[in-house]
Amino acid sequence: MQAVLTNANIAGNNLTQTLERLFSDIDTADNMTKNAIENDIVRFGAEAADFLVDKVRTAKGPQRGVAAMSLIRIGEDSIEPLKEKAVQDKEFQWIANYLIREIAGR
Repeated sequence: MQAVLTNANIAGNNLTQTLERLFSDIDTADNMTKNAIENDIVRFGAEAADFLVDKVRTAKGPQRGVAAMSLIRIGEDSIEPLKEKAVQDKEFQWIANYLIREIAGR
């Protein structure tokens, strides 16, 4: 887990760079490390929501799963970015609606 935290600290103030670095480690990470990466991502809260919405739209496999779960864990702050992207991308609407329902607890 320490390696994950170190990666986040290396990037400094550049949130996108930090998130990209964290996501680059997901595909080869074991489950414990994936959980640690997800926890690090969730700590960024609303600041990471736009990045995560884009990851859900473009990533595959474990990266997509971590992005989706991170949005759900961030909660209410994820809803507006999801709605905005769903309006722009009709194919993304069902995914956004699903995530919003998960966040709202319905």
